Amino acid sequence: MTFQELGIEPRLLQALTALKITTPTPIQEKAIPGALEGKDVVGIAQTGTGKTMAFGLPMIQRLMVSTGQGLIVLPTRELALQVDEALRRVGHGFGLRTAVLIGGASAQQQIRMLQARPRIIIGTPGRINDHVQQRTLSLSNIAILVLDEADRMFDMGFAPQIKRIMMVLPRERQTMLFSATMPNEIFLLAKTYMKLPVRIEIARAGTTAETVAQELFVVNKHDKIRLLDRLLTDYHGTVLVFSRTKHGARKIRQSVEDMGHKVAEIHSNRSLGQRKDALEGFKTGKYRVLVATDIAARGIDVSDIEVVINFDVPEHAEDYVHRIGRTGRAGQTGRAITFASPEQKREVQDIQRLTRIWIPVSKMPELPQARATSRPATPDFQQSRRSSTPRYSRYNRR
Repeated sequence: MTFQELGIEPRLLQALTALKITTPTPIQEKAIPGALEGKDVVGIAQTGTGKTMAFGLPMIQRLMVSTGQGLIVLPTRELALQVDEALRRVGHGFGLRTAVLIGGASAQQQIRMLQARPRIIIGTPGRINDHVQQRTLSLSNIAILVLDEADRMFDMGFAPQIKRIMMVLPRERQTMLFSATMPNEIFLLAKTYMKLPVRIEIARAGTTAETVAQELFVVNKHDKIRLLDRLLTDYHGTVLVFSRTKHGARKIRQSVEDMGHKVAEIHSNRSLGQRKDALEGFKTGKYRVLVATDIAARGIDVSDIEVVINFDVPEHAEDYVHRIGRTGRAGQTGRAITFASPEQKREVQDIQRLTRIWIPVSKMPELPQARATSRPATPDFQQSRRSSTPRYSRYNRR
Protein backbone atom coordinates (compact mmCIF):
# COMPACT_ATOMS: atom_id res chain seq x y z
CA MET A 1 0.00 0.00 0.00
CA THR A 2 0.95 3.65 -0.31
CA PHE A 3 0.69 6.37 2.33
CA GLN A 4 -2.08 7.93 0.24
CA GLU A 5 -4.07 4.71 0.41
CA LEU A 6 -3.60 4.69 4.18
CA GLY A 7 -5.33 8.08 4.38
CA ILE A 8 -2.39 10.44 4.75
CA GLU A 9 -3.37 13.91 3.51
CA PRO A 10 -1.62 15.69 0.59
CA ARG A 11 0.57 18.12 2.54
CA LEU A 12 2.04 15.30 4.62
CA LEU A 13 2.47 13.21 1.48
CA GLN A 14 4.56 16.00 -0.04
CA ALA A 15 6.73 16.17 3.07
CA LEU A 16 7.25 12.39 3.00
CA THR A 17 8.15 12.48 -0.69
CA ALA A 18 10.71 15.23 -0.04
CA LEU A 19 12.25 12.98 2.65
CA LYS A 20 12.21 10.04 0.20
CA ILE A 21 9.84 8.10 2.43
CA THR A 22 7.55 6.44 -0.09
CA THR A 23 6.60 2.97 1.12
CA PRO A 24 4.98 2.29 4.51
CA THR A 25 6.58 -0.32 6.76
CA PRO A 26 4.34 -3.13 8.08
CA ILE A 27 3.74 -1.42 11.45
CA GLN A 28 2.87 1.83 9.66
CA GLU A 29 0.55 0.05 7.24
CA LYS A 30 -1.41 -1.58 10.06
CA ALA A 31 -1.34 1.21 12.67
CA ILE A 32 -2.00 4.36 10.65
CA PRO A 33 -5.62 3.71 9.46
CA GLY A 34 -6.94 2.99 12.97
CA ALA A 35 -4.90 5.81 14.49
CA LEU A 36 -6.32 8.28 11.94
CA GLU A 37 -9.81 7.23 13.04
CA GLY A 38 -8.94 8.13 16.63
CA LYS A 39 -8.84 4.56 17.92
CA ASP A 40 -6.59 3.49 20.77
CA VAL A 41 -3.72 1.38 19.45
CA VAL A 42 -1.30 -1.11 20.99
CA GLY A 43 1.57 -1.79 18.58
CA ILE A 44 4.13 -4.55 19.11
CA ALA A 45 7.01 -4.41 16.67
CA GLN A 46 10.76 -4.81 16.56
CA THR A 47 13.03 -1.81 16.91
CA GLY A 48 13.96 -0.15 13.65
CA THR A 49 10.61 -0.89 11.96
CA GLY A 50 9.30 2.67 11.68
CA LYS A 51 7.20 3.03 14.84
CA THR A 52 7.88 6.78 15.09
CA MET A 53 6.03 7.52 11.85
CA ALA A 54 3.37 4.93 12.73
CA PHE A 55 2.18 7.20 15.54
CA GLY A 56 3.73 10.50 14.38
CA LEU A 57 1.92 10.85 11.06
CA PRO A 58 -1.58 10.22 12.49
CA MET A 59 -0.85 12.53 15.42
CA ILE A 60 0.26 15.39 13.18
CA GLN A 61 -2.64 14.92 10.77
CA ARG A 62 -5.28 14.82 13.51
CA LEU A 63 -3.82 17.84 15.30
CA MET A 64 -3.92 19.83 12.05
CA VAL A 65 -7.72 19.87 12.25
CA SER A 66 -8.12 20.28 16.02
CA THR A 67 -7.05 22.60 18.82
CA GLY A 68 -5.72 19.85 21.08
CA GLN A 69 -2.14 18.89 21.82
CA GLY A 70 -0.17 15.68 21.54
CA LEU A 71 1.99 14.20 24.30
CA ILE A 72 4.71 11.62 23.60
CA VAL A 73 6.30 9.96 26.63
CA LEU A 74 9.50 7.93 26.20
CA PRO A 75 12.26 6.48 28.39
CA THR A 76 15.44 8.35 27.44
CA ARG A 77 16.74 11.79 26.47
CA GLU A 78 18.26 10.45 23.26
CA LEU A 79 15.02 8.89 22.12
CA ALA A 80 13.10 12.09 22.89
CA LEU A 81 15.50 14.15 20.76
CA GLN A 82 15.37 11.56 17.99
CA VAL A 83 11.55 11.54 17.86
CA ASP A 84 11.44 15.35 17.95
CA GLU A 85 13.85 15.54 15.03
CA ALA A 86 11.82 13.04 13.00
CA LEU A 87 8.50 14.84 13.58
CA ARG A 88 9.92 18.28 12.85
CA ARG A 89 11.38 17.04 9.57
CA VAL A 90 7.87 16.06 8.50
CA GLY A 91 5.99 19.01 9.96
CA HIS A 92 8.34 21.97 9.49
CA GLY A 93 6.66 22.96 6.22
CA PHE A 94 3.45 23.95 8.01
CA GLY A 95 4.95 25.36 11.19
CA LEU A 96 4.74 22.40 13.57
CA ARG A 97 5.90 23.54 17.01
CA THR A 98 7.25 21.03 19.51
CA ALA A 99 8.68 21.15 23.02
CA VAL A 100 11.17 18.63 24.35
CA LEU A 101 11.15 18.10 28.13
CA ILE A 102 14.15 16.08 29.28
CA GLY A 103 16.55 16.06 32.20
CA GLY A 104 19.95 17.65 31.83
CA ALA A 105 18.60 20.52 29.70
CA SER A 106 17.70 24.05 30.74
CA ALA A 107 14.37 24.17 32.56
CA GLN A 108 13.97 27.85 31.68
CA GLN A 109 14.39 27.12 27.99
CA GLN A 110 11.77 24.37 28.28
CA ILE A 111 9.39 26.81 29.99
CA ARG A 112 9.83 29.22 27.07
CA MET A 113 9.03 26.41 24.63
CA LEU A 114 5.87 25.58 26.60
CA GLN A 115 4.81 29.23 26.65
CA ALA A 116 4.99 29.23 22.84
CA ARG A 117 2.05 26.76 22.84
CA PRO A 118 3.60 23.75 21.14
CA ARG A 119 1.28 21.34 19.36
CA ILE A 120 3.33 18.32 20.42
CA ILE A 121 5.12 17.83 23.75
CA ILE A 122 7.82 15.15 23.86
CA GLY A 123 9.55 14.13 27.06
CA THR A 124 10.70 11.67 29.68
CA PRO A 125 8.36 10.85 32.60
CA GLY A 126 10.46 12.52 35.30
CA ARG A 127 10.81 15.89 33.60
CA ILE A 128 7.17 15.93 32.46
CA ASN A 129 6.07 15.39 36.07
CA ASP A 130 8.47 18.11 37.26
CA HIS A 131 6.82 20.66 34.99
CA VAL A 132 3.32 19.50 35.98
CA GLN A 133 4.15 19.85 39.68
CA GLN A 134 5.69 23.29 39.12
CA ARG A 135 2.61 24.27 37.10
CA THR A 136 4.68 25.23 34.11
CA LEU A 137 2.88 22.51 32.13
CA SER A 138 -0.81 21.72 31.95
CA LEU A 139 -1.96 18.46 30.40
CA SER A 140 -5.62 19.46 30.29
CA ASN A 141 -5.52 20.01 26.51
CA ILE A 142 -3.90 16.70 25.56
CA ALA A 143 -5.98 15.01 22.88
CA ILE A 144 -3.50 12.32 21.85
CA LEU A 145 -1.13 10.42 24.13
CA VAL A 146 1.67 8.16 22.92
CA LEU A 147 3.69 5.88 25.20
CA ASP A 148 6.72 4.89 23.15
CA GLU A 149 9.07 2.06 24.21
CA ALA A 150 6.66 1.40 27.05
CA ASP A 151 8.35 -1.81 28.18
CA ARG A 152 11.63 -0.02 28.67
CA MET A 153 9.97 2.68 30.77
CA PHE A 154 8.70 0.00 33.14
CA ASP A 155 12.12 -1.68 33.20
CA MET A 156 13.64 1.65 34.24
CA GLY A 157 11.22 2.11 37.13
CA PHE A 158 9.03 4.80 35.57
CA ALA A 159 5.71 3.07 36.40
CA PRO A 160 4.78 5.44 39.30
CA GLN A 161 5.60 8.51 37.22
CA ILE A 162 3.59 7.22 34.24
CA LYS A 163 0.61 6.64 36.54
CA ARG A 164 0.89 10.22 37.86
CA ILE A 165 0.81 11.50 34.27
CA MET A 166 -2.24 9.38 33.49
CA MET A 167 -4.07 10.76 36.53
CA VAL A 168 -4.00 14.35 35.23
CA LEU A 169 -4.75 13.65 31.56
CA PRO A 170 -8.26 14.22 30.14
CA ARG A 171 -10.37 11.09 30.14
CA GLU A 172 -11.46 11.74 26.58
CA ARG A 173 -8.31 11.24 24.56
CA GLN A 174 -6.70 8.89 22.10
CA THR A 175 -3.95 6.67 23.53
CA MET A 176 -1.35 4.81 21.50
CA LEU A 177 1.17 2.45 23.08
CA PHE A 178 4.17 1.07 21.21
CA SER A 179 6.66 -1.48 22.43
CA ALA A 180 8.98 -4.22 21.23
CA THR A 181 7.95 -6.63 24.00
CA MET A 182 4.68 -7.17 25.89
CA PRO A 183 5.29 -7.88 29.59
CA ASN A 184 2.35 -8.13 32.00
CA GLU A 185 2.81 -4.52 33.14
CA ILE A 186 2.12 -3.26 29.63
CA PHE A 187 -0.96 -5.49 29.30
CA LEU A 188 -2.35 -4.11 32.58
CA LEU A 189 -1.58 -0.54 31.51
CA ALA A 190 -3.52 -1.03 28.29
CA LYS A 191 -6.41 -2.68 30.12
CA THR A 192 -6.61 0.14 32.69
CA TYR A 193 -6.15 3.26 30.59
CA MET A 194 -7.21 2.38 27.05
CA LYS A 195 -10.62 1.92 25.43
CA LEU A 196 -10.95 -1.22 23.30
CA PRO A 197 -7.48 -0.78 21.81
CA VAL A 198 -6.66 -2.21 18.41
CA ARG A 199 -3.75 -4.62 18.96
CA ILE A 200 -1.22 -4.79 16.17
CA GLU A 201 1.54 -7.35 16.44
CA ILE A 202 3.92 -7.28 13.50
CA ALA A 203 6.05 -9.97 15.08
CA ARG A 204 5.68 -11.96 18.28
CA ALA A 205 7.02 -10.06 21.27
CA GLY A 206 10.74 -10.70 21.57
CA THR A 207 11.24 -11.36 17.87
CA THR A 208 14.56 -10.20 16.47
CA ALA A 209 15.08 -8.91 12.93
CA GLU A 210 15.84 -11.57 10.34
CA THR A 211 18.39 -9.22 8.80
CA VAL A 212 20.66 -9.49 11.88
CA ALA A 213 23.09 -12.43 11.97
CA GLN A 214 23.69 -13.49 15.58
CA GLU A 215 26.62 -15.34 17.14
CA LEU A 216 27.97 -16.13 20.58
CA PHE A 217 31.48 -16.38 21.95
CA VAL A 218 31.96 -18.20 25.23
CA VAL A 219 34.92 -16.37 26.70
CA ASN A 220 36.55 -16.02 30.09
CA LYS A 221 36.02 -12.60 31.61
CA HIS A 222 39.69 -11.62 31.46
CA ASP A 223 39.91 -12.41 27.74
CA LYS A 224 36.96 -10.24 26.70
CA ILE A 225 38.99 -7.13 25.95
CA ARG A 226 41.44 -9.09 23.76
CA LEU A 227 38.53 -10.64 21.87
CA LEU A 228 37.08 -7.16 21.36
CA ASP A 229 40.48 -6.05 20.05
CA ARG A 230 40.45 -8.89 17.53
CA LEU A 231 36.89 -8.16 16.36
CA LEU A 232 37.60 -4.45 15.89
CA THR A 233 40.42 -5.52 13.60
CA ASP A 234 38.29 -8.05 11.69
CA TYR A 235 35.39 -5.65 11.12
CA HIS A 236 36.00 -2.27 9.52
CA GLY A 237 32.68 -0.44 9.90
CA THR A 238 30.98 1.30 12.81
CA VAL A 239 30.67 -0.76 15.99
CA LEU A 240 28.31 -0.31 18.93
CA VAL A 241 29.49 -1.97 22.17
CA PHE A 242 27.15 -2.58 25.11
CA SER A 243 28.25 -2.72 28.73
CA ARG A 244 26.08 -3.58 31.72
CA THR A 245 27.45 -0.78 33.89
CA LYS A 246 28.61 2.81 33.58
CA HIS A 247 31.94 1.92 35.19
CA GLY A 248 32.40 -0.90 32.72
CA ALA A 249 31.58 1.39 29.79
CA ARG A 250 34.26 3.82 30.89
CA LYS A 251 36.90 1.06 31.14
CA ILE A 252 35.95 -0.38 27.76
CA ARG A 253 36.17 3.05 26.18
CA GLN A 254 39.64 3.57 27.64
CA SER A 255 40.82 0.20 26.34
CA VAL A 256 39.40 0.79 22.85
CA GLU A 257 41.10 4.19 22.81
CA ASP A 258 44.40 2.49 23.68
CA MET A 259 43.86 0.21 20.66
CA GLY A 260 43.96 3.31 18.46
CA HIS A 261 40.27 3.62 17.58
CA LYS A 262 38.16 6.76 17.75
CA VAL A 263 35.66 5.99 20.49
CA ALA A 264 33.06 7.67 22.70
CA GLU A 265 30.92 6.52 25.62
CA ILE A 266 27.28 7.21 26.41
CA HIS A 267 25.49 6.48 29.68
CA SER A 268 23.57 8.22 32.47
CA ASN A 269 26.69 9.64 34.14
CA ARG A 270 27.48 11.68 31.04
CA SER A 271 26.00 15.16 30.72
CA LEU A 272 23.39 15.87 28.08
CA GLY A 273 26.02 17.76 26.04
CA GLN A 274 28.47 14.86 26.26
CA ARG A 275 25.79 12.37 25.25
CA LYS A 276 24.71 14.51 22.29
CA ASP A 277 28.33 14.94 21.16
CA ALA A 278 28.97 11.18 21.42
CA LEU A 279 25.85 10.27 19.46
CA GLU A 280 26.34 12.95 16.81
CA GLY A 281 30.01 12.00 16.47
CA PHE A 282 29.04 8.37 16.00
CA LYS A 283 26.51 9.32 13.33
CA THR A 284 28.96 11.48 11.39
CA GLY A 285 31.93 9.11 11.62
CA LYS A 286 33.95 11.17 14.09
CA TYR A 287 33.85 8.10 16.36
CA ARG A 288 34.06 4.65 14.87
CA VAL A 289 33.11 2.91 18.13
CA LEU A 290 30.43 3.88 20.63
CA VAL A 291 30.27 2.22 24.06
CA ALA A 292 26.84 2.40 25.70
CA THR A 293 24.76 1.07 28.55
CA ASP A 294 21.19 -0.15 28.19
CA ILE A 295 19.80 3.19 29.32
CA ALA A 296 20.96 4.62 26.00
CA ALA A 297 20.02 1.65 23.83
CA ARG A 298 16.62 2.96 22.75
CA GLY A 299 17.86 6.36 21.62
CA ILE A 300 20.59 5.20 19.25
CA ASP A 301 19.15 5.42 15.74
CA VAL A 302 22.20 5.37 13.52
CA SER A 303 22.10 3.89 10.04
CA ASP A 304 24.73 1.47 8.82
CA ILE A 305 25.99 0.15 12.17
CA GLU A 306 27.94 -2.88 11.02
CA VAL A 307 28.21 -4.77 14.31
CA VAL A 308 26.61 -4.66 17.75
CA ILE A 309 28.81 -6.30 20.38
CA ASN A 310 27.33 -7.31 23.72
CA PHE A 311 30.52 -7.08 25.77
CA ASP A 312 28.32 -8.06 28.71
CA VAL A 313 25.24 -10.26 28.53
CA PRO A 314 22.29 -7.96 29.32
CA GLU A 315 20.68 -8.17 32.73
CA HIS A 316 17.22 -8.64 31.20
CA ALA A 317 16.61 -10.84 28.17
CA GLU A 318 14.32 -8.18 26.66
CA ASP A 319 17.29 -5.80 26.50
CA TYR A 320 19.01 -8.19 24.11
CA VAL A 321 16.23 -7.57 21.56
CA HIS A 322 16.65 -3.81 21.84
CA ARG A 323 20.44 -3.90 21.75
CA ILE A 324 20.73 -5.93 18.57
CA GLY A 325 17.91 -3.91 17.01
CA ARG A 326 20.43 -1.06 16.63
CA THR A 327 21.88 -2.88 13.59
CA GLY A 328 20.12 -4.35 10.56
CA ARG A 329 17.65 -1.45 10.54
CA ALA A 330 15.26 -0.52 7.72
CA GLY A 331 15.88 -3.80 5.89
CA GLN A 332 19.69 -3.58 5.93
CA THR A 333 21.86 -6.45 7.12
CA GLY A 334 23.76 -6.40 10.38
CA ARG A 335 25.60 -8.59 12.87
CA ALA A 336 25.21 -9.05 16.62
CA ILE A 337 27.98 -10.69 18.67
CA THR A 338 27.60 -11.61 22.33
CA PHE A 339 30.35 -12.39 24.84
CA ALA A 340 29.26 -14.83 27.56
CA SER A 341 31.37 -16.34 30.31
CA PRO A 342 31.08 -20.10 30.93
CA GLU A 343 28.93 -19.57 34.03
CA GLN A 344 26.32 -17.47 32.18
CA LYS A 345 24.48 -20.42 30.68
CA ARG A 346 21.17 -19.46 32.28
CA GLU A 347 21.26 -15.86 30.97
CA VAL A 348 21.93 -17.11 27.45
CA GLN A 349 19.10 -19.63 27.71
CA ASP A 350 16.72 -16.86 28.83
CA ILE A 351 17.58 -14.88 25.70
CA GLN A 352 17.12 -17.89 23.46
CA ARG A 353 13.80 -18.73 25.13
CA LEU A 354 12.52 -15.18 24.58
CA THR A 355 13.69 -14.86 20.98
CA ARG A 356 13.11 -18.52 20.07
CA ILE A 357 16.42 -18.44 18.26
CA TRP A 358 19.35 -20.75 18.94
CA ILE A 359 22.36 -18.46 18.85
CA PRO A 360 25.26 -20.34 17.26
CA VAL A 361 28.50 -20.56 19.25
CA SER A 362 31.54 -19.44 17.27
CA LYS A 363 35.00 -20.87 17.69
CA MET A 364 37.36 -18.54 19.49
CA PRO A 365 39.86 -16.91 17.13
CA GLU A 366 43.52 -16.47 17.98
CA LEU A 367 43.64 -13.53 20.37
CA PRO A 368 46.18 -10.70 20.16
CA GLN A 369 48.62 -10.09 22.97
CA ALA A 370 47.50 -7.68 25.65
CA ARG A 371 48.36 -4.14 24.59
CA ALA A 372 50.67 -1.98 26.65
CA THR A 373 48.94 0.98 28.23
CA SER A 374 50.02 3.95 30.25
CA ARG A 375 47.00 3.49 32.50
CA PRO A 376 47.19 1.34 35.64
CA ALA A 377 46.11 -2.22 34.98
CA THR A 378 42.74 -3.22 36.43
CA PRO A 379 41.83 -6.77 37.43
CA ASP A 380 39.02 -6.97 34.87
CA PHE A 381 41.38 -6.47 31.95
CA GLN A 382 44.46 -8.37 33.10
CA GLN A 383 45.20 -11.45 31.08
CA SER A 384 43.75 -14.59 32.64
CA ARG A 385 46.14 -17.39 33.59
CA ARG A 386 43.47 -19.88 32.63
CA SER A 387 43.05 -21.25 29.15
CA SER A 388 41.51 -18.81 26.69
CA THR A 389 39.58 -21.66 25.03
CA PRO A 390 36.40 -22.30 27.06
CA ARG A 391 34.25 -25.38 26.77
CA TYR A 392 31.18 -24.92 24.53
CA SER A 393 29.38 -28.21 25.16
CA ARG A 394 26.87 -26.99 27.71
CA TYR A 395 25.80 -24.07 25.46
CA ASN A 396 24.94 -26.51 22.72
CA ARG A 397 22.41 -28.46 24.77
CA ARG A 398 18.82 -27.45 24.11
